[in-house]
Amino acid sequence: MTDLMPEASPGSPHTGPAGAGRLRRWVPGVRVRTAVVAAVLAVVTGGAVAALSPTGSAAATGGNSYAWGQGGFGQLGTGTPLTNSASVRPIALSHATQVAGGAYHSVALRADGTVWAWGDNSKGELGNGTTTASSSPVQVTGVSGIVQVAAGYNDSLALRSDGTVWAWGNNAYGELGDGSTTNRATPVKVAGLTGVTQIATGGYHSVALRADGTVWTWGSNLFGELGDGTTTNRATPLAVSGLSGVTQIASGYYHGVALRTDGTVVAWGNNEFGQVGDGTTTNRTTPVQVAGTTEVTQIAAGGYHNLAVRSNSTVLAWGRNASGQIGDGTTGNHTTPVQVSGLSGVTRIAGGLSHSLAVRWDGTVAAWGDNYYGQLGDGTFTGRRTPVAVPGLSWVTQISAGDYHSLATTQ
Repeated sequence: MTDLMPEASPGSPHTGPAGAGRLRRWVPGVRVRTAVVAAVLAVVTGGAVAALSPTGSAAATGGNSYAWGQGGFGQLGTGTPLTNSASVRPIALSHATQVAGGAYHSVALRADGTVWAWGDNSKGELGNGTTTASSSPVQVTGVSGIVQVAAGYNDSLALRSDGTVWAWGNNAYGELGDGSTTNRATPVKVAGLTGVTQIATGGYHSVALRADGTVWTWGSNLFGELGDGTTTNRATPLAVSGLSGVTQIASGYYHGVALRTDGTVVAWGNNEFGQVGDGTTTNRTTPVQVAGTTEVTQIAAGGYHNLAVRSNSTVLAWGRNASGQIGDGTTGNHTTPVQVSGLSGVTRIAGGLSHSLAVRWDGTVAAWGDNYYGQLGDGTFTGRRTPVAVPGLSWVTQISAGDYHSLATTQ
């Protein structure tokens, strides 16, 4: 079949937001849908953190932003409620330097250091002091000087230029890191965490990279996704065991991934579909080496799969593949990395629940995997097991994939 249906998540479904239709919302204790962001790197300069554009410039003026895929909760940010869009739509926000997709909401960073959000807001994930959804971007209250944002399933994170991290939205498992399990409709400071250079979010946990190359995690730990050798939830940050020399982080729903200075990759947490990449399906509560990863320059995590760019600008992928999100032309899971077919010259990658995105050196975008909601942006709702071009986009500088929607910024 060429029309690849979205893969069925294991476990027992829980009711999603009103109007979710065929969507299912998942919570720890049963396996969940995924919301993952593409990481945007940051650099420490004079004790502060400066956002890096994809070309490495620490000064970005921002450009236009676009979205496609599922839009029933307003997560496309067009200002008009849309059910689904198989073609690229402009987001009603200018001067965006980064966008991040959660499950049913999106977050953006503007060049002036302010943060804006739109979509579902049932847990306060828009950060404007309400729980009212919005199909137009609204400003997140009380944060400024932000250099990176991340969007989890129904929570959001922001990294300030002073190296502190702020969080809002769902906090049922301590994923906001303020020592409580109380939801927050406005940002709160993550406790005891300084010197942070990069952030990432999973389903119900959060991850931070510090300037010293250590990785810190907090929130749900059902499958060992905090990497501390236990399965105990944590409402404040703690260090991932035995991990140092890290240059980049990424997070799936129940697993974590880290790129080390030597170009190798490690992973930990849920491994049901081989997403840890060690050739097994055994969960890992501490980091293990991903097989066959050398000369890696960038990583990204999808729900239950991962992506890596190598120094030759080709892409590796591993983990769950029921919708073709690995991009090798098959639908079989891979417990070790394989090369994405026909894809080269890649500068950026992102993973959603069951689809994947890549930016090429010429600023165009390729997509593959599940396309039930139009999240591949190729004008169809047909799933793709190998990459296809996303028409209507050029000069793309950054991408992100939510559960069922995709986002991009341009120069």
